[in-house]
Amino acid sequence: MLTYKVKKRNGELVDFNLSKIELAIDRALTALDYTGKYSAKEIALAVENKVIVDFVTKDKALSVEDVQDLTEKELMALGAYDVAKAYILYRSEHQKQRELKKDWINQEIKNNSFKINNEKGELEFYNETFWREKISNLAIDLNYIDLDTIIVGMRQSLYEGITTKELNKALINSVIALIERHYNYSYLASRLLLNDLSLEILGDKTLNNAFADYIKKGIEYELLDPELANFNLEIIAGALKAERDNNFQFLGAQTIYDRYLLKTPFQPRQVFELPQWMWMRIAMGLALKEDKREERAIEFYNTMSEFLLIPSTPTLFNSGTTHSQLSSCYLNSVEDSLSGIFKSFSDVASLSKWSGGVGTDWTNVRAMGSKIKGTNGDSQGIIPFIKIFNDIAVAVNQGGKRRGALAAYLEPWHKDIEEFLELKKNTGDERRRAHDIHPAVWIPDLFMKRVIADGEWTLFSPDEVPGLHEAYGKNFEHKYLDYELNATNIHSSKTIKARDLWRKMLTMLFETGHPWITFKDPCNLRSPQDHVGTVHNSNLCTEITLNNSKNEVAVCNLASLNLTKMVVAGKLDNELIKKTVRIGMRMLDNVIDINYYSIPETEKSNSLHRPVGLGLMGYHDALYQIGINFASEANVAFADKSMELISYYAYEASSDLALERGSYQSYPGSKWSRGLMPLDTLQLLEDERGVKLSVNKNSSLDWDALRTKIKTQGMRNSNCLAIAPTATISNIAGSVPCVEPIFKNIYSKENMSGSFTVINRYLVDDLLTIGLWNKEMVDLIKYHNGSVLGVPNIPVEIKNKYRETFEIEAKWVIAAAAARGKWIDQSASTNIFISGSSGKELSDLYVSAWETGLKTTYYLRTLAASQISKTIEVEIPKVILEEAPKACLINNPDCEACQ
Repeated sequence: MLTYKVKKRNGELVDFNLSKIELAIDRALTALDYTGKYSAKEIALAVENKVIVDFVTKDKALSVEDVQDLTEKELMALGAYDVAKAYILYRSEHQKQRELKKDWINQEIKNNSFKINNEKGELEFYNETFWREKISNLAIDLNYIDLDTIIVGMRQSLYEGITTKELNKALINSVIALIERHYNYSYLASRLLLNDLSLEILGDKTLNNAFADYIKKGIEYELLDPELANFNLEIIAGALKAERDNNFQFLGAQTIYDRYLLKTPFQPRQVFELPQWMWMRIAMGLALKEDKREERAIEFYNTMSEFLLIPSTPTLFNSGTTHSQLSSCYLNSVEDSLSGIFKSFSDVASLSKWSGGVGTDWTNVRAMGSKIKGTNGDSQGIIPFIKIFNDIAVAVNQGGKRRGALAAYLEPWHKDIEEFLELKKNTGDERRRAHDIHPAVWIPDLFMKRVIADGEWTLFSPDEVPGLHEAYGKNFEHKYLDYELNATNIHSSKTIKARDLWRKMLTMLFETGHPWITFKDPCNLRSPQDHVGTVHNSNLCTEITLNNSKNEVAVCNLASLNLTKMVVAGKLDNELIKKTVRIGMRMLDNVIDINYYSIPETEKSNSLHRPVGLGLMGYHDALYQIGINFASEANVAFADKSMELISYYAYEASSDLALERGSYQSYPGSKWSRGLMPLDTLQLLEDERGVKLSVNKNSSLDWDALRTKIKTQGMRNSNCLAIAPTATISNIAGSVPCVEPIFKNIYSKENMSGSFTVINRYLVDDLLTIGLWNKEMVDLIKYHNGSVLGVPNIPVEIKNKYRETFEIEAKWVIAAAAARGKWIDQSASTNIFISGSSGKELSDLYVSAWETGLKTTYYLRTLAASQISKTIEVEIPKVILEEAPKACLINNPDCEACQ
């Protein structure tokens, strides 16, 4: 059954209620004695249909006034003019009654005689001074806060008998409605929300002296690990900093309140964890096996609670709990046998159950029409099995929190590739569609060379070309050419034009956002672990590039450095980056030993190689702070410099951990042991590819010293860096996700608690500085859907600084990604954004990505596939990328598989 929300006049979101419309129409019909002529129910159903067509399907915000307007229009369309007139009068009368009630309430407040229900259910006089003082105390360090306007807004929600709890909500809604005036209202709304939560949980206790009770209660609920009680809780509690709750903006506070803070296991489920307790619970969970665990827990707590670095969502959910599944993503390969295929289904279901995204390599499974030795029949190929794979994503929801998140990878020489590319199409045989998984192609260099040369391309079934699946680089080319020469003797071979297949890939990519374009050879040739096998695929978000095999399912654990916090006095703080990276690497390394492994192949892989993925977020925030435009060479240089710093300190930290704890088991023979750093592997890729990369190989730090240290001390982790899409944790930290350009300067966000505005605070500050930030400017920017390019009077340098995603040429995204890619031992989740629909432009962009040596790309975001609408009451634009699944929408970031 379709459900959707309606925004009430006080800003609250409630479920659409058809019976209310029917009742109002029935009253109008009854007043005119028309009950036999028209059916109130049928009219109400017609209104609901219009609501669905005009609002729900277009993802437009729906208000009470919108519903009433549609009701009037439907009555007029039926020719029921008298009924429409009666309904209009009915609305008008109710409006007058609301105004009279407001006048009466205002007069009662003036006379100090308005009463409310307190927490005990007792009537008491409404004390506006109390509410003013509450706001003033919480906003003491916030400028641009208009106390009178907040109070007036709160009064709009008052009614006789209102409860204190409802008043608190009305106050927050009043503040939320003002966020577009200045981002400080977002901080104030957050403080109000968390202050109310603290009062509810703490009563007359303090954050610090109630901490031990929280641990005890969590253990009694069988939610917290009993081992937490064995910490020195007095020392731990003494390190808690209540004032750090002030770091949250409203989106961050609401996100953790709704989804991360622990709730009681019984109904009604109530939050019993406070934000600072949450950070400390996570920190204690990560320090369980440390020798000086109180000291380390406090160090981890300080790093997270100040938003310097935040681990991925599975770690936030589960660290310190009775179920320590802290890993983000998994990579596996499917064997070419019925038992192997169904074992992979079982493995994927188990991995998915515990909140992990899974990337699965399907290349090894034979193609449709190839022979099955056991039965002498013909194979049905991979599509029917991927259909089952798709249904697992739907059926196995992740810990009751969200639908499974699965990606399927295939190399483009597989004979089923053409059907694979159509998995997300909305037309054709539904039995051969998979709408709930994420297809990706794993492209060898030879295919790109054939595309550029307009050559032919031969498709094979993997069972007839042994060794091709495991080969890469020149080895792959030699094997492939040999098989091509003998193609006439290979039963399932088929020859097509490479550009025809490339065109089909890009057409499907443009239409559906899939398949993701990823490159096999850079991932393998630059992998530190080339001595232990092949990288067969990436993960759900294309940033992980780890080996997997029949006996090993690769696992990665993620956290992200917040570059927003690394800028001090207009430049990067190298020492702060070094300190934060070292702490982050220690936290991630600890995850490997604490983690719950649902299948033995994951534990084996993690124990042998100990890979982690430290990434970053808040990249565009840092550009704003330093004064660099995204669409500039300065951005590319900054991407290069900042990533070099992060990578240097990450690799150094891993080596120092190896000195302390020992190297990972498979270290001997790795590129690390051979003195090869990720920068050095660019030359390896060039040599194997035979094509010069269009990226520089410059460096600025003492890499020779680090090479020497690693050869002496070893490495604790086979892989250290991976830039994941940080949607959810960026919301918590109040930064721009990942390394993306900002999506919108101003937009509307809706969740279960209501709708509110998210606004670019750097733009606000710059316009305030030159005296241009006011209500008229806000309205102009909203009129232009968040863009400032078409707004008159704004200086051109500010317009260029605040270009949004689709106003920045994709070449800058690719160039910056390539500059970062020099230093990364895994990969980066890189979305491509284009505003046009030119096939040549699209092809050129992805060829350029290959030529720069990118390992992977992620979604293609196209403005042509976007839809822009405005919320009716607030008039703030919201952009919906209809073809991308909501789990990964950059303006609706609910995906928890990675970050």
